[in-house]
This record gives sequence, structure tokens and C-alpha cells, in this order.
Amino acid sequence: MKNEISIFGCGWLGEPLAYSLNQKGFSIKGSTTSETKMTLLNSKGISTYLIQLEKLTPAIDAFLTSEILVVNIPSKNVEGFKNLISYIEKSTIQKVIFISSTSVYANSEEIITEKTPVIACDLVEIEKLFQCNSNFETTLIRFAGLLGYNRKPGNFFKNGKSIANPEGVVNMIHQDDCIAVIEQIIIQNCWGEVLNACADTHPERRAFYNKSFTDVGLKKPVFNENDSKEIKLISNHKLKELLSYSFKYPDLMNYE
Repeated sequence: MKNEISIFGCGWLGEPLAYSLNQKGFSIKGSTTSETKMTLLNSKGISTYLIQLEKLTPAIDAFLTSEILVVNIPSKNVEGFKNLISYIEKSTIQKVIFISSTSVYANSEEIITEKTPVIACDLVEIEKLFQCNSNFETTLIRFAGLLGYNRKPGNFFKNGKSIANPEGVVNMIHQDDCIAVIEQIIIQNCWGEVLNACADTHPERRAFYNKSFTDVGLKKPVFNENDSKEIKLISNHKLKELLSYSFKYPDLMNYE
């Protein structure tokens, strides 16, 4: 069981995470809401379960027969997560990685760390459900904006959609770093922590999106020049120190 990991949500991040962990010798159980994706995952050595957070049944018990659970779904359904936790409490799960977001922080003139107060929102309520449960240990990862491979920031604002806050800064993280950070938490037994995860650099939004549009062959972006400058600069210092981690893509103006 110590080599078994369940990944709730095998989407853009969860699917490559499942493959990477599987290649490192872990036995992976993955969940999806798509029968087509289920066939694909099974064909690549992932034991796959068709699970929806909103329609959980005792069939989820077989999915939860691992020691570690990675929860990686975008839902903000508080009641759904309460129900999921009730199943986790009765399972063999001892450790949980909950994938959260830096959206829980408000804009600030101060550099944002894990000690910065969070806003009142459903995601914070869900975080607390996991953090405060004594039946298992939880590490929260608050990822910044996600990019890499088919997720290209230049495509985020197509068809002339304007980009807000051009004088603000960008907080993002590459898929490869997301996967590596999760793996290091597991390998190093880093439990009971809250970690902000973002690249080292924080380029100005105007410069970043000008380059991002060029990268995907689009014309220059449209910026909302009437927006006042608002800053949210996320620090990754704790993560780098705690895990002795060096980012694969530290510079957001130079990534693949």
C-alpha cells in the first residue's frame, strides 16, 4: 500500500502526474469523469475509476485503497468535498495532497507568503475541511496560473478580449514544475504544510502577454488601459527552501 497513490482528477495535470509517478514505480489509481479517458488511462497502466464528486457512491471505496491521495479537481462544491472526506475517513488514506490556488489571496502591495491572510471563499472553506481533519495529514499546494505544452497563455485572450491590469505582474507555473513539486512532497514526506508554488520571475503583464501572443502567432493583445495598477506577487521561497527545489522553468519569459 505504501507504493499506491490515488489521484482524484486525471485531467490536464493529473494525467501526466499519473504517468510520471507510475514510471517511478508507484502503483496509481486514477479517477476520471470520461469513459473515453478511462480507456486511455487503463491502456497506459493506470487503474482507472469513473467518479464524479457530485455523485459519489460506495464504489469509491476501491479507489481509496491507497496510503496517499492527490485531490486535483477544479470543483468548488463544498458539500461534495464534505461527502468525499466522509469516504476518506473510512479508507486507508493517511496522507492527502490538496491542489488549491493562489486565487485565495487578495491583491497586495506586500509580497504574498503562506502567512498572508486569505479571502473568504468556497476554496478556502474546502482547504480547511482537509486541513482540520485529524484522520489524515494534508499538504496544501496553492498553484499559481498553469501553463505549459497545450496550455499557452497567448490563447487565453483570443478574439480581441482585453487583458486587465497591464501594469500588474504575472504569477504562473509550468506543468513540469507542478508535477515535480507534487512528487517531491511525496518522496520527502512533506506533510501538514501549506506551499505556494509559482515560478521565480514575475514579469509585467504587458510584457508577458505581448510575448505570449507572438509565441502563438497572434497579433498584439488588447489591454485595458483604464485599469489601475494592482499587484499580487506570490513568493515561492518556502517551497524552495523546504524541498530544496530548483524550478525547471524559473523564468516566465523563457519557457517551452
